[in-house]
Amino acid sequence: MSDVSDVTTASDTVEPARTGAPLDGREALTLINVRQGNFGARGDTSGYDGLIRRIEMPGATDRPYGEWFDAVVDILEELLGDRAAEAIQYVVVDRRELTLYIAREHLVEVVTHLRDDQDLRFELCLGVSGVHYPAETGRELHAVYPLQSITHNRRVRLEVAVSDSDPHIPSVVSVYPMNNWHERETWDFFGIIFDGHPALARIEMPDDWEGHPQRKDYPLGGIPVEYKGGSIPPPDERRSYS
Repeated sequence: MSDVSDVTTASDTVEPARTGAPLDGREALTLINVRQGNFGARGDTSGYDGLIRRIEMPGATDRPYGEWFDAVVDILEELLGDRAAEAIQYVVVDRRELTLYIAREHLVEVVTHLRDDQDLRFELCLGVSGVHYPAETGRELHAVYPLQSITHNRRVRLEVAVSDSDPHIPSVVSVYPMNNWHERETWDFFGIIFDGHPALARIEMPDDWEGHPQRKDYPLGGIPVEYKGGSIPPPDERRSYS
């Protein structure tokens, strides 16, 4: 769902996340990161002329959402009652895909309604994936849940954002048992702690492994390599390219 805007010059001012106005006729975007250096096919690709690329995500979408999206959100809000405004932080419709950003305190209640209500019937959760946005202060870690309705042939995405300093999200294994393994993998690679998981432990890395290797700030590691008299340093010691 990521969207990359055109390359700008170094003189452009980088705005904080969640800009308030539409860009190029689209919904307002959320700034995730700003990259500088080697990229793109236009201009100087050496990185010495101060090229800047803004990595942005679609912001909240206003009603009407279109297609069947409004009906799903309306039903969910009715089921949540007074808690709807707190539970559903905002809604994004991008590339004909519906994403609901959910407050973690209400995640289990939301997925239970999505699974059980006869007009929703999202019976299948296709797992949970982790995402790390180091520059998104206070929302560095995201858990993404793709849900499938076999009954109505629909898909919806749930996304829960938490801070790096408090990476706790309730487990949904009690609602979707298959997520047992996916939550373990997301904990292993991203360090998101799924409270209430029956056996949260590493699933890919050794039990004594330090850190979570799919975070963007995780060191690459490696060892020096000699080749025909030349030396190639480990990735951590090489010149940085973006």
